[in-house]
Amino acid sequence: MMLRSTAGRRAVATAAAAVSLALALAACSGTTKDSVGKDSAKSGATAKADPDAPLKKGLKLAFLPKQINNPYEKIVDDAGIAAALEYGGTGKEVGPSDAGASSQVSYINTLIQQRQDAILVAANDPNAVCGPLKQAMKKGIKVVAYDSDTAKDCRQLFINQASSEQIGRSLVQHLGEQIGYRGKVAILSATQNATNQNTWIGFMQDELKLPRYKDMKLVKVAYGDDADQKSFQQTQGLMQAYPDLKGIISPTTVGIAAAARYLSDSSYKGRVVLNGLGTPKQMRKYVKDGTVEQFSLWNPQELGHLGSYAAAALASGQITGAQGEKFKAGRLGEYTVGKDGEVVLGEPTVFDRKNIDKFDF
Repeated sequence: MMLRSTAGRRAVATAAAAVSLALALAACSGTTKDSVGKDSAKSGATAKADPDAPLKKGLKLAFLPKQINNPYEKIVDDAGIAAALEYGGTGKEVGPSDAGASSQVSYINTLIQQRQDAILVAANDPNAVCGPLKQAMKKGIKVVAYDSDTAKDCRQLFINQASSEQIGRSLVQHLGEQIGYRGKVAILSATQNATNQNTWIGFMQDELKLPRYKDMKLVKVAYGDDADQKSFQQTQGLMQAYPDLKGIISPTTVGIAAAARYLSDSSYKGRVVLNGLGTPKQMRKYVKDGTVEQFSLWNPQELGHLGSYAAAALASGQITGAQGEKFKAGRLGEYTVGKDGEVVLGEPTVFDRKNIDKFDF
Protein backbone atom coordinates (compact mmCIF):
# COMPACT_ATOMS: atom_id res chain seq x y z
CA MET A 1 0.00 0.00 0.00
CA MET A 2 1.23 3.51 -0.87
CA LEU A 3 1.94 5.61 2.23
CA ARG A 4 1.71 9.02 0.60
CA SER A 5 1.21 10.66 -2.79
CA THR A 6 3.86 10.70 -5.50
CA ALA A 7 3.76 14.51 -5.35
CA GLY A 8 4.53 14.36 -1.62
CA ARG A 9 7.47 12.10 -2.19
CA ARG A 10 8.72 14.32 -4.98
CA ALA A 11 8.53 17.40 -2.77
CA VAL A 12 10.45 15.72 0.03
CA ALA A 13 13.11 14.39 -2.30
CA THR A 14 13.49 17.72 -4.10
CA ALA A 15 13.81 19.65 -0.84
CA ALA A 16 16.48 17.26 0.40
CA ALA A 17 18.40 17.80 -2.82
CA ALA A 18 18.58 21.58 -2.58
CA VAL A 19 20.53 22.04 0.63
CA SER A 20 24.21 21.90 -0.30
CA LEU A 21 26.95 21.98 -2.96
CA ALA A 22 27.05 19.49 -5.81
CA LEU A 23 29.01 16.30 -5.23
CA ALA A 24 29.54 13.59 -7.84
CA LEU A 25 30.44 10.19 -6.49
CA ALA A 26 29.85 7.73 -9.30
CA ALA A 27 32.22 5.83 -11.55
CA CYS A 28 32.57 6.96 -15.18
CA SER A 29 29.71 5.79 -17.36
CA GLY A 30 30.21 4.16 -20.71
CA THR A 31 33.00 1.83 -19.59
CA THR A 32 33.09 -1.90 -19.08
CA LYS A 33 33.83 -3.60 -15.77
CA ASP A 34 37.21 -4.76 -17.04
CA SER A 35 38.34 -1.50 -18.65
CA VAL A 36 37.76 0.89 -15.77
CA GLY A 37 40.92 2.65 -14.63
CA LYS A 38 42.53 2.51 -11.23
CA ASP A 39 40.94 5.73 -10.00
CA SER A 40 37.46 5.18 -11.45
CA ALA A 41 35.82 5.05 -8.02
CA LYS A 42 36.57 8.76 -7.69
CA SER A 43 35.87 9.75 -11.27
CA GLY A 44 32.24 10.77 -10.69
CA ALA A 45 33.39 14.38 -10.58
CA THR A 46 34.16 14.23 -14.32
CA ALA A 47 31.53 11.69 -15.38
CA LYS A 48 28.61 13.09 -17.34
CA ALA A 49 25.07 11.90 -16.86
CA ASP A 50 22.74 11.29 -19.79
CA PRO A 51 19.23 11.74 -18.37
CA ASP A 52 17.73 10.62 -21.68
CA ALA A 53 19.57 7.30 -21.75
CA PRO A 54 17.20 4.31 -21.62
CA LEU A 55 17.49 1.80 -18.81
CA LYS A 56 19.70 -1.03 -20.01
CA LYS A 57 18.15 -4.44 -20.48
CA GLY A 58 19.56 -7.45 -18.68
CA LEU A 59 21.05 -5.57 -15.71
CA LYS A 60 22.13 -7.83 -12.84
CA LEU A 61 21.50 -6.49 -9.33
CA ALA A 62 22.42 -8.05 -6.00
CA PHE A 63 20.91 -7.03 -2.66
CA LEU A 64 23.13 -7.56 0.38
CA PRO A 65 21.10 -7.02 3.59
CA LYS A 66 22.49 -6.76 7.11
CA GLN A 67 21.50 -10.37 7.61
CA ILE A 68 19.67 -12.78 5.36
CA ASN A 69 16.97 -13.71 7.89
CA ASN A 70 15.92 -10.16 8.79
CA PRO A 71 12.16 -10.02 7.94
CA TYR A 72 12.16 -6.27 7.33
CA GLU A 73 15.05 -6.40 4.87
CA LYS A 74 13.49 -9.42 3.17
CA ILE A 75 10.53 -7.17 2.31
CA VAL A 76 12.87 -4.47 0.98
CA ASP A 77 14.95 -6.87 -1.11
CA ASP A 78 12.00 -8.79 -2.56
CA ALA A 79 10.45 -5.50 -3.70
CA GLY A 80 13.74 -4.45 -5.31
CA ILE A 81 14.06 -7.77 -7.11
CA ALA A 82 10.47 -7.46 -8.38
CA ALA A 83 11.20 -3.92 -9.61
CA ALA A 84 14.19 -5.20 -11.61
CA LEU A 85 11.86 -7.40 -13.61
CA GLU A 86 9.84 -4.31 -14.59
CA TYR A 87 12.77 -2.81 -16.50
CA GLY A 88 14.10 -6.08 -17.89
CA GLY A 89 16.74 -6.81 -15.27
CA THR A 90 17.27 -9.53 -12.70
CA GLY A 91 17.97 -9.36 -9.00
CA LYS A 92 18.91 -11.63 -6.14
CA GLU A 93 19.45 -11.47 -2.38
CA VAL A 94 22.58 -12.82 -0.71
CA GLY A 95 24.03 -12.24 2.72
CA PRO A 96 25.24 -13.50 6.09
CA SER A 97 23.09 -15.05 8.79
CA ASP A 98 24.56 -12.70 11.41
CA ALA A 99 24.91 -8.92 11.52
CA GLY A 100 28.62 -8.82 12.39
CA ALA A 101 30.69 -5.85 11.25
CA SER A 102 32.73 -7.80 8.69
CA SER A 103 30.23 -10.54 7.84
CA GLN A 104 29.31 -8.94 4.49
CA VAL A 105 32.84 -8.69 3.11
CA SER A 106 33.12 -12.17 1.59
CA TYR A 107 29.76 -11.73 -0.15
CA ILE A 108 30.89 -8.50 -1.79
CA ASN A 109 34.03 -10.21 -3.07
CA THR A 110 31.93 -12.99 -4.56
CA LEU A 111 29.56 -10.50 -6.22
CA ILE A 112 32.54 -8.75 -7.80
CA GLN A 113 33.70 -12.07 -9.24
CA GLN A 114 30.19 -12.65 -10.58
CA ARG A 115 30.36 -9.32 -12.45
CA GLN A 116 27.14 -7.87 -11.08
CA ASP A 117 26.09 -4.56 -12.60
CA ALA A 118 25.14 -3.13 -9.21
CA ILE A 119 25.46 -4.07 -5.55
CA LEU A 120 22.92 -2.71 -3.09
CA VAL A 121 24.10 -3.02 0.51
CA ALA A 122 22.62 -2.28 3.94
CA ALA A 123 25.86 -1.91 5.84
CA ASN A 124 26.40 -3.50 9.23
CA ASP A 125 29.42 -1.24 9.68
CA PRO A 126 30.12 1.93 7.65
CA ASN A 127 33.82 1.18 7.20
CA ALA A 128 34.26 -2.60 7.33
CA VAL A 129 32.73 -3.01 3.86
CA CYS A 130 34.61 -0.12 2.26
CA GLY A 131 37.62 -2.00 0.90
CA PRO A 132 35.71 -4.47 -1.26
CA LEU A 133 33.09 -1.88 -2.27
CA LYS A 134 35.83 0.42 -3.57
CA GLN A 135 37.21 -2.53 -5.53
CA ALA A 136 33.75 -3.07 -6.99
CA MET A 137 33.50 0.55 -8.12
CA LYS A 138 36.97 0.36 -9.68
CA LYS A 139 35.67 -2.51 -11.79
CA GLY A 140 32.67 -0.48 -12.95
CA ILE A 141 30.14 -2.06 -10.60
CA LYS A 142 27.72 0.53 -9.24
CA VAL A 143 27.29 0.60 -5.46
CA VAL A 144 24.13 1.76 -3.75
CA ALA A 145 23.73 1.77 0.04
CA TYR A 146 20.22 1.50 1.42
CA ASP A 147 18.68 1.51 4.90
CA SER A 148 22.10 1.72 6.62
CA ASP A 149 24.80 3.78 4.92
CA THR A 150 28.46 3.07 4.25
CA ALA A 151 31.15 5.74 4.43
CA LYS A 152 30.38 8.24 1.69
CA ASP A 153 33.35 7.40 -0.53
CA CYS A 154 32.43 3.72 -0.62
CA ARG A 155 29.25 4.04 -2.70
CA GLN A 156 27.66 6.27 -5.32
CA LEU A 157 24.20 6.61 -3.76
CA PHE A 158 22.52 6.18 -0.40
CA ILE A 159 18.79 5.45 -0.46
CA ASN A 160 17.56 6.81 2.85
CA GLN A 161 14.13 5.75 4.08
CA ALA A 162 13.47 9.19 5.60
CA SER A 163 15.39 12.12 7.02
CA SER A 164 17.63 10.69 9.73
CA GLU A 165 17.04 13.73 11.90
CA GLN A 166 13.30 13.46 11.49
CA ILE A 167 13.32 9.79 12.46
CA GLY A 168 15.44 10.27 15.57
CA ARG A 169 13.70 13.36 16.88
CA SER A 170 10.17 12.15 16.13
CA LEU A 171 10.65 8.94 18.10
CA VAL A 172 11.62 10.95 21.19
CA GLN A 173 8.77 13.38 20.57
CA HIS A 174 6.23 10.55 20.37
CA LEU A 175 7.54 8.86 23.50
CA GLY A 176 7.65 12.15 25.41
CA GLU A 177 3.99 12.79 24.65
CA GLN A 178 3.06 9.28 25.76
CA ILE A 179 4.82 9.43 29.15
CA GLY A 180 4.04 13.06 29.93
CA TYR A 181 7.69 14.11 29.43
CA ARG A 182 8.66 12.55 32.75
CA GLY A 183 10.63 9.46 33.82
CA LYS A 184 13.49 7.15 32.92
CA VAL A 185 13.76 5.90 29.34
CA ALA A 186 16.02 3.50 27.46
CA ILE A 187 16.91 2.71 23.87
CA LEU A 188 17.04 -0.85 22.50
CA SER A 189 19.19 -0.68 19.36
CA ALA A 190 20.54 -3.23 16.89
CA THR A 191 24.34 -3.52 16.62
CA GLN A 192 26.76 -1.01 18.12
CA ASN A 193 28.22 -0.17 14.70
CA ALA A 194 25.00 0.13 12.64
CA THR A 195 25.19 3.45 10.80
CA ASN A 196 21.49 4.18 10.70
CA GLN A 197 20.91 3.23 14.34
CA ASN A 198 23.76 5.39 15.62
CA THR A 199 22.71 8.35 13.49
CA TRP A 200 19.13 8.16 14.78
CA ILE A 201 20.31 7.71 18.37
CA GLY A 202 22.50 10.79 18.01
CA PHE A 203 19.47 12.86 17.07
CA MET A 204 17.46 11.26 19.89
CA GLN A 205 20.10 12.31 22.41
CA ASP A 206 20.18 15.81 20.93
CA GLU A 207 16.39 16.07 21.13
CA LEU A 208 16.47 15.00 24.79
CA LYS A 209 18.63 18.04 25.60
CA LEU A 210 15.74 20.39 24.86
CA PRO A 211 14.04 22.02 27.90
CA ARG A 212 10.78 20.15 27.46
CA TYR A 213 12.58 16.87 28.29
CA LYS A 214 14.23 18.10 31.50
CA ASP A 215 12.31 15.52 33.53
CA MET A 216 13.15 12.63 31.18
CA LYS A 217 16.39 10.73 31.66
CA LEU A 218 18.03 8.34 29.19
CA VAL A 219 19.47 5.65 31.45
CA LYS A 220 20.88 3.18 28.91
CA VAL A 221 21.36 2.27 25.26
CA ALA A 222 21.15 -1.53 25.00
CA TYR A 223 22.10 -3.58 21.94
CA GLY A 224 20.18 -6.64 20.77
CA ASP A 225 22.31 -7.10 17.62
CA ASP A 226 19.14 -7.42 15.51
CA ALA A 227 18.73 -10.91 16.98
CA ASP A 228 15.30 -11.75 18.33
CA GLN A 229 16.36 -13.70 21.42
CA LYS A 230 19.11 -11.29 22.40
CA SER A 231 16.76 -8.34 21.99
CA PHE A 232 14.21 -10.14 24.18
CA GLN A 233 16.87 -10.73 26.83
CA GLN A 234 18.08 -7.14 26.64
CA THR A 235 14.52 -5.94 27.27
CA GLN A 236 14.28 -8.24 30.26
CA GLY A 237 17.62 -6.92 31.51
CA LEU A 238 16.48 -3.32 31.18
CA MET A 239 13.40 -3.98 33.29
CA GLN A 240 15.40 -5.81 35.94
CA ALA A 241 17.96 -3.00 36.14
CA TYR A 242 15.38 -0.19 35.97
CA PRO A 243 12.05 -1.45 37.34
CA ASP A 244 10.73 2.14 37.31
CA LEU A 245 11.49 2.57 33.60
CA LYS A 246 8.75 4.55 31.86
CA GLY A 247 9.57 4.03 28.22
CA ILE A 248 11.67 2.19 25.63
CA ILE A 249 12.49 3.32 22.10
CA SER A 250 13.57 0.54 19.76
CA PRO A 251 14.51 1.90 16.31
CA THR A 252 14.83 -1.62 14.85
CA THR A 253 12.06 -3.89 13.62
CA VAL A 254 13.64 -6.94 15.24
CA GLY A 255 14.14 -5.17 18.56
CA ILE A 256 10.69 -3.61 18.87
CA ALA A 257 8.95 -6.93 18.16
CA ALA A 258 11.10 -8.78 20.70
CA ALA A 259 10.56 -6.06 23.30
CA ALA A 260 6.80 -6.13 22.70
CA ARG A 261 6.77 -9.91 23.13
CA TYR A 262 8.50 -9.61 26.48
CA LEU A 263 6.32 -6.78 27.75
CA SER A 264 3.08 -8.42 26.59
CA ASP A 265 3.60 -11.37 28.97
CA SER A 266 4.99 -9.38 31.90
CA SER A 267 3.70 -7.25 34.73
CA TYR A 268 5.07 -4.22 32.86
CA LYS A 269 2.39 -4.41 30.17
CA GLY A 270 0.51 -1.12 30.22
CA ARG A 271 3.07 0.42 32.58
CA VAL A 272 6.01 0.76 30.18
CA VAL A 273 5.53 2.60 26.90
CA LEU A 274 7.23 0.99 23.90
CA ASN A 275 7.76 3.00 20.73
CA GLY A 276 10.09 2.70 17.74
CA LEU A 277 10.22 1.29 14.23
CA GLY A 278 8.32 -1.85 13.23
CA THR A 279 6.24 -3.43 10.51
CA PRO A 280 2.44 -3.65 10.77
CA LYS A 281 2.39 -7.44 10.39
CA GLN A 282 4.76 -8.11 13.27
CA MET A 283 3.29 -5.43 15.55
CA ARG A 284 -0.44 -5.77 14.84
CA LYS A 285 -1.20 -8.14 17.71
CA TYR A 286 0.72 -6.01 20.21
CA VAL A 287 -1.21 -2.90 19.18
CA LYS A 288 -4.51 -4.71 19.48
CA ASP A 289 -3.73 -6.27 22.87
CA GLY A 290 -2.65 -2.90 24.31
CA THR A 291 1.08 -3.60 24.68
CA VAL A 292 1.98 -0.91 22.15
CA GLU A 293 -0.01 2.24 21.44
CA GLN A 294 1.88 3.39 18.34
CA PHE A 295 5.04 2.90 16.29
CA SER A 296 6.47 4.24 13.05
CA LEU A 297 7.93 3.07 9.74
CA TRP A 298 8.12 3.91 6.06
CA ASN A 299 6.94 1.45 3.42
CA PRO A 300 9.84 -1.04 3.02
CA GLN A 301 8.46 -2.21 -0.32
CA GLU A 302 8.80 1.32 -1.66
CA LEU A 303 12.34 1.53 -0.28
CA GLY A 304 13.34 -1.58 -2.23
CA HIS A 305 11.56 -0.35 -5.35
CA LEU A 306 13.36 3.02 -5.18
CA GLY A 307 16.74 1.40 -4.56
CA SER A 308 16.35 -0.90 -7.54
CA TYR A 309 15.47 1.89 -9.96
CA ALA A 310 18.24 4.11 -8.59
CA ALA A 311 20.80 1.34 -9.17
CA ALA A 312 19.46 0.82 -12.70
CA ALA A 313 19.69 4.56 -13.43
CA LEU A 314 23.33 4.52 -12.28
CA ALA A 315 24.21 1.44 -14.28
CA SER A 316 22.51 2.89 -17.38
CA GLY A 317 24.33 6.25 -17.18
CA GLN A 318 21.18 8.29 -16.50
CA ILE A 319 22.79 9.60 -13.31
CA THR A 320 26.25 9.57 -11.76
CA GLY A 321 25.31 10.30 -8.14
CA ALA A 322 25.85 14.06 -8.36
CA GLN A 323 23.57 16.39 -6.43
CA GLY A 324 20.63 17.69 -8.44
CA GLU A 325 20.42 14.80 -10.88
CA LYS A 326 16.93 13.40 -11.44
CA PHE A 327 15.67 9.93 -12.31
CA LYS A 328 12.35 8.13 -12.47
CA ALA A 329 11.61 5.31 -10.04
CA GLY A 330 8.79 3.54 -11.84
CA ARG A 331 5.41 3.98 -10.16
CA LEU A 332 6.97 6.13 -7.40
CA GLY A 333 7.68 8.96 -9.83
CA GLU A 334 10.68 11.26 -10.09
CA TYR A 335 13.38 11.63 -7.45
CA THR A 336 16.30 14.02 -7.09
CA VAL A 337 19.77 13.15 -5.81
CA GLY A 338 20.66 15.26 -2.78
CA LYS A 339 23.83 16.13 -0.91
CA ASP A 340 26.45 13.36 -0.68
CA GLY A 341 24.51 11.16 -3.08
CA GLU A 342 21.52 10.80 -0.75
CA VAL A 343 18.05 10.05 -2.08
CA VAL A 344 15.25 10.31 0.49
CA LEU A 345 12.19 8.08 0.13
CA GLY A 346 9.90 10.33 2.17
CA GLU A 347 8.23 10.75 5.54
CA PRO A 348 7.54 7.78 7.85
CA THR A 349 4.00 6.82 8.83
CA VAL A 350 2.77 6.44 12.40
CA PHE A 351 0.76 3.24 12.92
CA ASP A 352 -1.83 2.79 15.66
CA ARG A 353 -5.08 0.94 16.32
CA LYS A 354 -6.97 3.21 13.92
CA ASN A 355 -4.94 2.54 10.78
CA ILE A 356 -2.84 -0.60 11.26
CA ASP A 357 -5.28 -2.92 9.47
CA LYS A 358 -4.88 -0.87 6.28
CA PHE A 359 -1.33 -2.19 5.81
CA ASP A 360 -0.20 -5.73 5.11
CA PHE A 361 3.61 -5.62 5.03
